[in-house]
Amino acid sequence: MTHVKRQAAPKAWPIPRKGTKFIIRGESTGIPILILLRDVLKIARTKKEVKRAIFEKNLMVCGKLVKDVRKNVELFDVITLVSSKKNYKLIFTENGKYTLMEIKESEKDKKITKIINKKILKGKKTQLNLLDGRNYLSTIKCAVNDSVIIDFKKNAIEKVLPLKEKTNAIVIGGKHIGKTGVIQKIDKDLKIAEIESNKQKLNVLIRHLMVLE
Repeated sequence: MTHVKRQAAPKAWPIPRKGTKFIIRGESTGIPILILLRDVLKIARTKKEVKRAIFEKNLMVCGKLVKDVRKNVELFDVITLVSSKKNYKLIFTENGKYTLMEIKESEKDKKITKIINKKILKGKKTQLNLLDGRNYLSTIKCAVNDSVIIDFKKNAIEKVLPLKEKTNAIVIGGKHIGKTGVIQKIDKDLKIAEIESNKQKLNVLIRHLMVLE
């Protein structure tokens, strides 16, 4: 099924809940590029216009050409409009809704994401499974729930951002989604962290936190 009822769309999608009964379904997590171009940036009025941009090779996500209007854009992914040379990063508002922030050309080749799993393969190689669906073989020292900075051009992990106290983080799930703050305490047994956000103390599941620079 390629569509979902508008009322059943994820709460993080910044769309009116009233309107056409159905709306395009995404591939997995994130938000379809059609919705971002039509309903957020408002640079396309219809699906047909987005399809034309794809046909003309005018849309890229994280350095790769988009091939489908249902292409899901994940948190901190970068959308490039080739003809206008504009770049946008997908972020959360403080209210937990997806939005796009225009970024500089110098920022378009990198993003932050989170390590959600590690696997030891033959030859003692380590495979890192990331929140945005990417997988990397790496010898870099890291742990599950750390964040990494990916370089699209090199197709490699550039840096690890460890999950630890006094680091910046964003809440990516649960009732506090979109909030940012500084990690104050980490309880690995209870799998909970306390962050300070706008002078408020919030208790957040570690799986709902992503470390930032």
